[in-house]
Amino acid sequence: MARTTTTRGAAGPRRRSVLAGGAAALTAGAATLLTGCSDGAAGRDGAADAERGATAERLRAAAGRDSVALLERYDATVRAHDGLAERLRPLRDGTARHAEAFGVTAPGPARSGGTAGAPASSGATAGVPGDEKAALAALAAAERRTADARTAALTGAPPELARLLASVAAAGAAHAYLLGGDA
Repeated sequence: MARTTTTRGAAGPRRRSVLAGGAAALTAGAATLLTGCSDGAAGRDGAADAERGATAERLRAAAGRDSVALLERYDATVRAHDGLAERLRPLRDGTARHAEAFGVTAPGPARSGGTAGAPASSGATAGVPGDEKAALAALAAAERRTADARTAALTGAPPELARLLASVAAAGAAHAYLLGGDA
């Protein structure tokens, strides 16, 4: 059996050339994407910067209020359903950190079982369904609505705040999923 050998001629580019060209194209593409994330502040006047700063503060304050509202919802759910306290604690703690990231001091965790002398179904738990599964679904829906609102706010946010909003929106979507609200 005779062996034949072939030599690479003008048949086409070598593998190294193709890989090097692909790497160069990826680098150029990544550079283009990264420049799209810049804040574009160069060349803007002071009035535009002040307006952009005021918009960022409004968005940050609204996101902080939304986080506090979620915290209150977690607390009401824990007061209404003692058995959910351990399950909800890590999610509530994460939401408290989100509020702090937006510059809002988060209230401390609620005590389960209602306040002294007040039944668990008092005004402190108003709006929380009596069934644990329904309460979790309602909490998941609140997380999802808040995540959607933060995602919608991305278009008007400056880059740094947009990254924070996107991160917290993703965490909120994960909270909704963990609460069983993926349906």
